Amino acid sequence: MAAAALPALAARLGRAAAAGSAAARLDSVRALTALFREAQPREMAEESLFQNLLEILMKASSEIEQAYKESCESVDVDTCLLLVAECFRCLRNACIECAKNQHVMRNLGLIATSVRLIKVLHGAQMKQESLLTAFRCSLQFLGNIAAGNGDSQNSIWKCAFPDLFLTCLTYSDEKIVAYCCMVLFTCLNSEKVRDLLDPGNLTVPLHVLKVYKEELETEWSFLIVTDHLLKCPELVKALYAKLSNQERVTLLELIMAKISENNPVTSEEMTVFLRHADFLAGCFQEKSQAVLKLTSAADAKDEEALVAIRLLDVLCEMTSTSGQLEHLQALPGLLETAVDTLRLTHLAGKQAANIFTATQVMTGQEEISHPAVGFKSHLIRLIGNLCYKNKENQDKIFQLDGIPLILDNCTIDDNNPFVNQWAVYAIRNLTEQNERNQQLIAQMEERGLADSSLLDSMGLKIEKQDDKLVLRCVRKKPS
Repeated sequence: MAAAALPALAARLGRAAAAGSAAARLDSVRALTALFREAQPREMAEESLFQNLLEILMKASSEIEQAYKESCESVDVDTCLLLVAECFRCLRNACIECAKNQHVMRNLGLIATSVRLIKVLHGAQMKQESLLTAFRCSLQFLGNIAAGNGDSQNSIWKCAFPDLFLTCLTYSDEKIVAYCCMVLFTCLNSEKVRDLLDPGNLTVPLHVLKVYKEELETEWSFLIVTDHLLKCPELVKALYAKLSNQERVTLLELIMAKISENNPVTSEEMTVFLRHADFLAGCFQEKSQAVLKLTSAADAKDEEALVAIRLLDVLCEMTSTSGQLEHLQALPGLLETAVDTLRLTHLAGKQAANIFTATQVMTGQEEISHPAVGFKSHLIRLIGNLCYKNKENQDKIFQLDGIPLILDNCTIDDNNPFVNQWAVYAIRNLTEQNERNQQLIAQMEERGLADSSLLDSMGLKIEKQDDKLVLRCVRKKPS
């Protein structure tokens, strides 16, 4: 039934485009918009129909531009804007899962016309609802003509990058920002991501991160970063250098979300992750001691310290994955930085009462939400991970006098949830097939420097064999 109505409606549109009033054009386009909600009429549409829609758009665009430039009162701007919005709705619907129509529209120049019209709409100083609706529909059309169509994506990129994206990403309307992110996500691929590396284009991904941070539109901006931007380590490094500390925290949270995915990782993706690991480990080594600023209550929200905390979170997650773990275990200086930072924060907590002081009584909600809660736990987790089945790193901890330091953190500490469990994990990794580390702990227990009940809780026991102290793993009896 719907398909049968198409020839008559297309003819009606042709007459309206040639000599009809604005109202007649609007009615004709509306009828086609409704018709193109169904697949069969979309497939039957001929090029002449889209040519007529192009002519209507170009005439309306010219009238709108004239009205705004010359304050021409003879032009009914609202009707023109309604007509533009309806044309884009019609074109948007006609593109749905229809490569034929996408191809025809692109060849007619509708992408370039749409981009020019968006510039006209942006240039208008008024923000009436009819203008915003036309603006939104134009971006929806670009999204649909690009969907699954590489040629259309390339055409949009050629016409719109970077100016149109910068215009729309910074627009005051959240829906326009959202639809712009949709178009950008649809057009991006590995080649276009590299275009963003140009210093003049770096503003585009910077604005995407700002959009995500301000929660203006989370889904598309999230996907742009995780599915595209994070696949280019050079771009991540360039962005990181330009970001404020708050924005760096946001980027690190997005990296955390990406590496926490349970999806299988290709060799190419692993190579990218390892390059991220190198860069982020270097950042942590450079900035880790910024957390010491948090010993002062006045600096509880120091932004550089917050970056260091989030860097540690990401490194803990990375070292929980086998491929990334082996790479980070061999990275010069990372293990030493983790031990040094643990020593400094532990010492700071002993010298004065602060967030690094072990406590078993929370003082209130403020302490629970302190950004450094869990920091020492995570340092010990990172140390334990880096020493997992790695003799060289086990020996480094011995040389750094790190074992007594970790044992000293085997306690209940409300400022560091699960610190006892992570310390047990670290000690197990440090002593596995490492007699020197085992003997050190055994000697500490004999001299009273290691709590025997603490060792029991770890499932470890000191035994004497041939005048030699040996640390043994024992099975706990079921309670």
